[in-house]
Amino acid sequence: MIQDTIVDGFANAPHRSLYHALGLTGEELSRPIIGIVSSHNEIVPGHMNLDKIVEAVKLGVAMAGGTPIMFPAIAVCDGIAMGHTGMKYSLITRDIIADSTEAMVRAHGFDGLVMVPNCDKNVPGLLMAAARLNIPTIFVSGGPMLAGKLNGKKTSLSSMFEAVGAYTAGKITEEELAVCEQKTCPTCGSCSGMYTANSMNCLTEVLGMGLSGNGTIPAVYSARIALAKHAGMQVMDLVRKNIRPRDIMTEAAFRNALTADMALGCSTNSMLHLPAIANECGITLNLDMANEISEKTPNLCHLAPAGNTYMEDLDEAGGVYAVLSELNRIGLLDLSALTCTGKTIGENIAQAKNKNPEVIRPADNPYSKTGGIAVLRGNLAPDGCVVKRSAVAEEMLVHAGPARVFDSEEEAISAIYAGEIKKGDVVVIRYEGPAGGPGMREMLSPTSAIAGMGLDRDVALITDGRFSGATRGASIGHVSPEAVRGGLIAYVKDGDRISINIPEYSISLDVSDEEIAARKETMEIKKKTGLTGCLARYAEQVSSADRGAVINQFRG
Repeated sequence: MIQDTIVDGFANAPHRSLYHALGLTGEELSRPIIGIVSSHNEIVPGHMNLDKIVEAVKLGVAMAGGTPIMFPAIAVCDGIAMGHTGMKYSLITRDIIADSTEAMVRAHGFDGLVMVPNCDKNVPGLLMAAARLNIPTIFVSGGPMLAGKLNGKKTSLSSMFEAVGAYTAGKITEEELAVCEQKTCPTCGSCSGMYTANSMNCLTEVLGMGLSGNGTIPAVYSARIALAKHAGMQVMDLVRKNIRPRDIMTEAAFRNALTADMALGCSTNSMLHLPAIANECGITLNLDMANEISEKTPNLCHLAPAGNTYMEDLDEAGGVYAVLSELNRIGLLDLSALTCTGKTIGENIAQAKNKNPEVIRPADNPYSKTGGIAVLRGNLAPDGCVVKRSAVAEEMLVHAGPARVFDSEEEAISAIYAGEIKKGDVVVIRYEGPAGGPGMREMLSPTSAIAGMGLDRDVALITDGRFSGATRGASIGHVSPEAVRGGLIAYVKDGDRISINIPEYSISLDVSDEEIAARKETMEIKKKTGLTGCLARYAEQVSSADRGAVINQFRG
């Protein structure tokens, strides 16, 4: 306890004087001190409401007999960072968040933590910190945005990016684009589809680190404030029982999370973040586990961008627990996994019900018999690459076509907007991996441009970078090894035939071994020069995407 090392005894009088400078009383110092890690800021729409969530958490902690003290964590808005150099800084913040939170907690010695994140790298970064610190911890996110409404239909951020492509192709007017701009994102919260932020907030529930509703209760609902109060109260129970993150985030919990991932149709970014979080727990998640689990896990949800339902619809249908209940009907969960409620996941979902089989398909009537994500392998990606197959049109599940090769996202976007990409093409964007980018940028702009121009059922995209959770279509990311580290993607030329077979988990460059060997003798690997600061450090230290693009290997 913090009292033993920092508060009690004559030697700690200087420490107490600084607590008194904060206005804390002796009574407050006699209670467990709970750190509230707040990601509140005024630039990320998913975080602008977190000050209210934090105040509710603090009330809950105080009601349950603790002393709450808030400190901040950074966060990047991927949507605002998209399509320019800012996106290089998004993924690297995951490790900065984990490292800075570790530093704050170790320096100040909290008894427990409540993490208040919401968006893409913020959630996994704080889950990594929770595992690394391993003191009693609970999560409560800021919640999803309500869907926009346009011409009587719900819409979301992915539609906005696609509208740019539609405007470029002459399918909508500038006035129509302006209306989309005003109507698409109507409230605070994480963007309203099953994008990365909402994927990770839902998976936090499945991992056992957040209460029911953490991933789905809309940001603007009063129920979100009540949830935050309950999280504040519950962390005190975790402190009293000394239940720690690594007691909760076990191998069984990660298998449950991968299973739920397949059923929900989560973002491909979960295939980066779950291995990274597991690494901090001393657990190795091999990408092949994804296909093994996918083969027996039905895809039950088609939330945007895969379909026309949104997070508010999932919440009304019973939320994550209702999805888990359907999976449990066919015996796919380990019900013994402990959670932050102090109960098992089986106990937590015992009363859960699917209230809308149109939003959450019953297990015996799924969208598909296999899960929403697939890991492909072949000579082009011997260490694997990832696709959100639940968002791929049926006719693109098997595809072969000529490569159109670009050495950056900007080059690809220019060619797409110039009308240079034709039906049947396979767009290859390389030197955008974790080390080569550096920072493994998301490719939402090119994929959305292709979708907006009506080519998403005819054109595939492949990259050693990654795709936003808002991406749909045959968008295959995380190609490993990446180009800058000598992966075969570095040696692809325009016109080469690339074959993709998602049902068979395969991807290949249809070029002879002799030709590939010759290219390796003559084609030079392109490395970024002039890197400074955190980007230079990241490029030097980061692992490949198939290992979660991690900086720190678990040391015990």
